[in-house]
Amino acid sequence: MNVSVSYDKPCPHTAGIKIRTVTRPGAGCEECMKMGARWVALRECLSCGHIGCCDLSPNQHARAHFEATGHPIVTSAEVGQTWTFCYLDRRML
Repeated sequence: MNVSVSYDKPCPHTAGIKIRTVTRPGAGCEECMKMGARWVALRECLSCGHIGCCDLSPNQHARAHFEATGHPIVTSAEVGQTWTFCYLDRRML
């Protein structure tokens, strides 16, 4: 995945972000736990709080959640990581 990092202008999709406290580490990928599957890392949707697995995980539930709902902004739910990413703009925020 080619991700460009640009901080010169804000991402217009941040308007849908709800102010919330992100719990790190996340409890687990909601769908993977139901399936008994494993994940590599967790992402939290900043529109609704859904916890899904990352693109390196076999099931890519965070991306699937974005594709199903249109919620574009996720953050890492991993300890020590505080980055945020926009799926629509394919860039870090």
